[in-house]
Amino acid sequence: MEIFGIPTALLGSQLLVGLINGSFYAILSLGLAIIFGLLNIINFAHGAQYMMGAFVAWIALTRFGINYWVSLIAAPLIVGIVGVLIERLMLRRLYKLDHLYGLLLTFGLALIFEGIFRDQFGISGESYEVPELLSGGVNLGFMFLPIYRGWVIIASLTVCFGTWYMIERTKLGAYLRAGTENSQIVQALGINVPLLITFTYGYGVALAAFAGVLAAPIFQVNPLMGSNLIIVVFAVVVIGGMGSIMGSILTGLGLGLIEGLTKVFYPEASSVVVFVIMVIVLLVRPAGLFGKS
Repeated sequence: MEIFGIPTALLGSQLLVGLINGSFYAILSLGLAIIFGLLNIINFAHGAQYMMGAFVAWIALTRFGINYWVSLIAAPLIVGIVGVLIERLMLRRLYKLDHLYGLLLTFGLALIFEGIFRDQFGISGESYEVPELLSGGVNLGFMFLPIYRGWVIIASLTVCFGTWYMIERTKLGAYLRAGTENSQIVQALGINVPLLITFTYGYGVALAAFAGVLAAPIFQVNPLMGSNLIIVVFAVVVIGGMGSIMGSILTGLGLGLIEGLTKVFYPEASSVVVFVIMVIVLLVRPAGLFGKS
């Protein structure tokens, strides 16, 4: 069976690849959007923190025998604590300065993290086995769906929309938003705003590490895996609107699917289609599709 002259199996497989990539774009851009939207920090270390999550899971499995399911919780927690230390010791000093200072600091940290891991593990990449519970696949008739790929999509969407609900629909999220708008009034109500800000950065970093653990069984675990992805993720954030939570989620998923379809109909453009869309959006709507002017 064919659609527009394209075999259904090929079209379905590329849509699946696009949805998987879109899931990673969504969860990574969500972390960036949270940090920028609530802290006004452009976290260029996000790709390195994604890489660190994958490496923590790989080290835990190969050297300590800690399985994937434990790492799925432990790795984001460990990398999130590193993020808390970064916020406490470094970023806190930059909140009243221009965004450029935060960008330069986090860019420098990304280079340091990548250099450390490259020195210790090289750049050839390490493999991480798919957990036994999620091995194999399901025959959908028109294509074969690997179970782990399906799990990545479900887990990413669950975390993304759960985070959106927490920020937009709960009292904690209201405190976070209010604290970034007028911290003095919120502190007068007895809320520890600096602690909330630290928690926000740590949570955004933990989202990157969670994505890294999800990616470990799919991609090679290597020190450059974050730097290869972060530029696309920044483009996703710009298209969705800087600081827009729902915009990051929907744009990440949508651009992943567009990228997958482009690989079918015009493969040569698949690596630049996201950036072409970004240019068009910036020309028409500089604040992004879901952003506020």
